[in-house]
Amino acid sequence: MHAYRTHTCGALRASDAGQTARLSGWVHRKRDHGGLLFIDLRDHYGITQCVFPAGSEVFQAAEAVRPESVITVTGEVVLREAGTVNDKLPTGAIELRVKALEVQSSAEVLPIQVAGDQEFPEDLRLRYRFLDLRREKQHRNMMLRAGVIASIRRRMIEQGFTEFQTPILTASSPEGARDFLVPSRNHPGTFYALPQAPQQFKQLAMVAGFDRYFQIAPCFRDEASRADRSPGEFYQLDFEMSFVTQEDVFAALEPVMQGIFEEFGQGRKVTQAPFPRIPYDAAMLHYGSDKPDLRNPLRITDVTEQFRDSGFGLFARVAAAGGMVRAIPAPGAAGNPRGFFDKLNEWARAEGARGLGYIQFAAEGPKGPIAKNLEADRVEAIRAACGLNPGDAVFFAAGNREETPKFAGKVRTKLGEELGLIAQDEFRFCWIVDFPMYERNEETGQIDFSHNPFSMPQGGLEALNSVDPLEIKAFQYDIVCNGIELSSGAIRNHRPDIMVRAFEIAGYSAETVEERFGGMLNAFRYGAPPHGGSAPGIDRMVMLLADEPNIREVILFPLNQQGEDLMMGAPAPVEPARLKELSIRLDLPPAKGASGPKAS
Repeated sequence: MHAYRTHTCGALRASDAGQTARLSGWVHRKRDHGGLLFIDLRDHYGITQCVFPAGSEVFQAAEAVRPESVITVTGEVVLREAGTVNDKLPTGAIELRVKALEVQSSAEVLPIQVAGDQEFPEDLRLRYRFLDLRREKQHRNMMLRAGVIASIRRRMIEQGFTEFQTPILTASSPEGARDFLVPSRNHPGTFYALPQAPQQFKQLAMVAGFDRYFQIAPCFRDEASRADRSPGEFYQLDFEMSFVTQEDVFAALEPVMQGIFEEFGQGRKVTQAPFPRIPYDAAMLHYGSDKPDLRNPLRITDVTEQFRDSGFGLFARVAAAGGMVRAIPAPGAAGNPRGFFDKLNEWARAEGARGLGYIQFAAEGPKGPIAKNLEADRVEAIRAACGLNPGDAVFFAAGNREETPKFAGKVRTKLGEELGLIAQDEFRFCWIVDFPMYERNEETGQIDFSHNPFSMPQGGLEALNSVDPLEIKAFQYDIVCNGIELSSGAIRNHRPDIMVRAFEIAGYSAETVEERFGGMLNAFRYGAPPHGGSAPGIDRMVMLLADEPNIREVILFPLNQQGEDLMMGAPAPVEPARLKELSIRLDLPPAKGASGPKAS
């Protein structure tokens, strides 16, 4: 017989009754029923109930063992009595009548309980993450993640993609966040950067002649944490294809995404390919977001013209000043009590707005402060533009052209939640396309890249030379699911002349481009195919599938919100001799505001 187990704790069934079996695992629960002691023994595969009769040779040892101790038990598999069968467990028809017990490892008193659904503070859970991962939900999330990654690999390989691994120690690249830097011992004063994404390398793989590349890529960004973004590192399905258009990229990724969400979505409805394509400008108009949640049926309408030179002075002045007014419908809300509208008004003020105007289309006619001051024909024009019926209401967001679309999007989301309009148990996908190539930096007033700087501008070099940069669109796209951006991608800029000009508009000289991106630029001079790709985030995909609100719940050993590993004690100071070896001298901030050492 094997030293530790003949079966796993999830394997025994009624057909095994009468056999002698040996199991090893963790003590999940203990229950003392007077003449009998029960231990639920747990391993990676499941739970088996073990029975220790009073007076047996092993009863005293079993009584002394603490929860989460690791034990090996040997005994006879017996059928449970009819009234004690547990249909919720695969092993619920049997139990192991223990004849021998060996304690492999005794557990101390637990800082957090493994059995049960008790909630614990996140810092405690992360400090004892190895215990937290023993809990059923966390264990299930990690197995879901592993299954998703395995399925992705299979699906990509079946489509003719080849998996490669790109470097971790590399040079800095402008991906929109701070780099993590690694000092070079052999080249004092110089640093490697951990890749924010394998962007340049995957493009170079296309230049090298590999037609379809992918990897489950680790990416590193020194940026703040939020619910759908882990600080420090994350993983993505990174892929690139040669001789493709935007539609070819979509056709490659859509069956993978649809298949993954159908395979692991537990019967939830999934958008069927081809996914809807929504231009960026239309997304901002109708949804107030470039990552719209299409489970919410509400669509925003621009009603600036209906208020221009109107009797409602506040919005008329907004229109005259070059601003905008957006209308957000609220189906069936006209009959709600005054408190409903007051609560939304208070919410809007908490969001930084002056308030939230509205019109109620009651059976007896339009009602509300705006309806009283706005000409009847204009009220009717708004009703018609928004497709409203008696019993509906409409809310308004008004202001400048930068902030108003975003606030209207927040109103749309809030109304969808308050009115119970957001469809449940669905995964609604879409592509956002035709992103602006550039945007104006609000702080400096300069032209910046708005998305991936290596994207091909629509219209190519001619557009860069003849069109207002803020009017140029790029072959850039995002894939969005339920309001979560899963991926950014683009058809790449594969021509050196277009690349140099694109960066020049964003304030980079030709010399700077040559210095920072010389490796890729030089490769393009020797024949580069048109190519494009994308990189859906693994963590966010699993977060959606697991129905978890926080991304840390689907990462094996995550950092906390402050970017700290409480379990391993990182980041940590480095001994002076090591710093000297790396030619680094510390120039620390004052102790009160210190967040860690910085290099100089």
